[in-house]
Amino acid sequence: MKTRFLLYIALLPVFLSGCGSNNNASDAQGTFEADEVIVSSEVPGKIISLNIDEGSVLKKDSVIGVIDSVPLELQKAQLEASISALHQKTMDVVPQVKLLKDQIAVLKAQLDNAITERNRTARLLKSDAATQQQLDNWNNQVDVLKKQIAVSSQQIQVQETTTGTQNSTVLSEAKPLKKSVAQINDQLKRTFITSPINGTVLTKYAMAGEVTATGKALYKIADLSVITLRAYITDAQLSQLKLGQKVNVLVDSTASTYKTYPGVVYFIADKAEFTPKTIQTKDERANLVYAVKIHIKNDGYLKIGMYGEVQFK
Repeated sequence: MKTRFLLYIALLPVFLSGCGSNNNASDAQGTFEADEVIVSSEVPGKIISLNIDEGSVLKKDSVIGVIDSVPLELQKAQLEASISALHQKTMDVVPQVKLLKDQIAVLKAQLDNAITERNRTARLLKSDAATQQQLDNWNNQVDVLKKQIAVSSQQIQVQETTTGTQNSTVLSEAKPLKKSVAQINDQLKRTFITSPINGTVLTKYAMAGEVTATGKALYKIADLSVITLRAYITDAQLSQLKLGQKVNVLVDSTASTYKTYPGVVYFIADKAEFTPKTIQTKDERANLVYAVKIHIKNDGYLKIGMYGEVQFK
């Protein structure tokens, strides 16, 4: 009995330390994830270059590849040529108007002469040196010349209106053509493959030399500087968490040690769901749990898919 008592006393510190080793007991568990963006081709064509590898760190709006733009440039040149050809289809009304105005000038000169002769004939008629028929002839000639001038003036107006309408109809075709040119200019900009965010290339789907299509995936990228832990809690734990609350996130460092990261709760689901098979909650008997998302500043150690544990503060 004395030997057993001494052995118990000797092992008591071990038992006590074993009972105190639960300092790292977690309140919830989950996996790390990030907002992944799949970058797709916006125009079809041959990939001239795609200067990325999996793991490459990209800056937002940086150009990392080019798609062949020659077909688009040829379409643009064809449209611009069509716009230029429209001006050749228009009519120049100036020569025709000038001709009519010259005719009016001649008619006015003839009218002035006819009025002069008519007035002279009227004076001669008073002295019986001319006949009434001669005066009537000049009066008729004056009336005819006035009508011819009026007709020529009207012809100028008609010609200007008709030509203007025709030219407007022809030139109206330029507007949709210019819109098409603007559309192609926009597509030409999209032949440059850029990064939509600051992040790390996770997967590369295409290679230089391949022919791509609109909407075909080129690569997948995610911002890993701040990573998200999606964990699950029971309804009994809901009262222990609130948005903006700081928590500790534990990640396996070695077989027996953890790395601890500060985290901030930024999402708590308002709807329960069934416990995912890969997740163990504090109360393993719980069937329904609530998802929470925690932001953690990544030092480069945390990877998508790793497991993490959460300790509430």
